[in-house]
Amino acid sequence: MLIHDDSFAWEGFGGVYQLAAGRCRLRIFDLSKSKQGKVTPIKPMVVVVSDIPSGQTPYRGISVRSCASHIATSVAARFKIDPHRMTYAEYYPATTYGDKNQHEIPAKLDAVDFTWFEDKALHPKWRPLTPPLLDTVMALIAETDEPTAA
Repeated sequence: MLIHDDSFAWEGFGGVYQLAAGRCRLRIFDLSKSKQGKVTPIKPMVVVVSDIPSGQTPYRGISVRSCASHIATSVAARFKIDPHRMTYAEYYPATTYGDKNQHEIPAKLDAVDFTWFEDKALHPKWRPLTPPLLDTVMALIAETDEPTAA
């Protein structure tokens, strides 16, 4: 079940200069509230972050990958999510390239594992998200990307 879908801004470092400040799309799903399956997952909270296309944010194009620890720490605190019950993932939508957009790079969903020290996410390690969670999260993302009827 989708519980949040909006842009998310994180504060940077360096006081007034806000170095590494940024904005991303943040989707939070609570799989324990889903009607699919009969087993409650160990990590029911799924946090999916993705970059906002350049030109659509006032920040300097800071990627979610470069600030993964900072974003995970901020999201866990702001939404009161137990980090040990959360799967944090970065979503990169499919993109095309070439003279006629004839080539495609498929969509990618990477899980990021952290070492949590007190309330801080440290030492991110990326890995591909695998089925069945991959299939579940990709289906949820597809639902949130569908245009709404007017």
